[in-house]
Amino acid sequence: MDWRGLPPPNDFAAAPEDFGALLRHRGLLTEPGVIPHGQPAAVVPQTHATTILAFKFLGGVLVAGDRRATSGNTVVYDRADKVLEIDRHSIMAIAGVPATAWEMARVLEHSFQYFRRTQLQEMSVDGKVRALSKLLRDNFGFVMQGVGIVVPIFATYDFGGSEPGARLYFYDAMGAQFEVADFAATGSGSPAVRGILYYENTWGPKHLCDLSEDEAVTVALRALDTAAESDTATGGIDRNARIFPVMKVVAHDGIRTVATEKTAELFKRSVA
Repeated sequence: MDWRGLPPPNDFAAAPEDFGALLRHRGLLTEPGVIPHGQPAAVVPQTHATTILAFKFLGGVLVAGDRRATSGNTVVYDRADKVLEIDRHSIMAIAGVPATAWEMARVLEHSFQYFRRTQLQEMSVDGKVRALSKLLRDNFGFVMQGVGIVVPIFATYDFGGSEPGARLYFYDAMGAQFEVADFAATGSGSPAVRGILYYENTWGPKHLCDLSEDEAVTVALRALDTAAESDTATGGIDRNARIFPVMKVVAHDGIRTVATEKTAELFKRSVA
């Protein structure tokens, strides 16, 4: 595009209130499904993964995600895995567009493997966190166009430093990372999940960091099932089809998956 041909704005006071709106006003940024000069383009329905959560407990970090993937008001898939293992001590949980998120996970996995094989050591936690941040920043062009948004959670175990322990981060769509001390949740059902986790951590019989693994799994099940009651994009728990959230634990000895049978038994006890 020839920027020199654009006339200057006549009235700065009447300009849109934010930069994105200004670009759309000048025809430099379009809405999803529209190409420049107002010519309509075919709208491709996007599949979205929905609600994920993570919190620290006595044995490390529990990361959980519901199983539903949606496209608009349509349920595309009810057995999606949104909790992805990146290496022996790192997990990325995804909310947003799975196609973009899974590609990011593959790039991260290969990057960590390449570093380990060439440098003969694990990448530092700061390096892992910034690698994901860079992928999100590189994807921001698609986010501005209304496609490909990903808002992940990253959990890992830090063996370096004076205080080894589990580390938990969440990100925004632009790649800014935030380390959390207790819990994180993203996705369409996250407001309800954050409320439940805050209540449990503040007013419950134990702080989240003092829970055993069984207690932590029970809290995560209740949070996701509650979110599903008010958010149709969150899958919750299907008792008849035995579809339960995917849950994985990041600990000093690696990553382990919480068995479906154990999840089902703990949920049965919690509603008894």
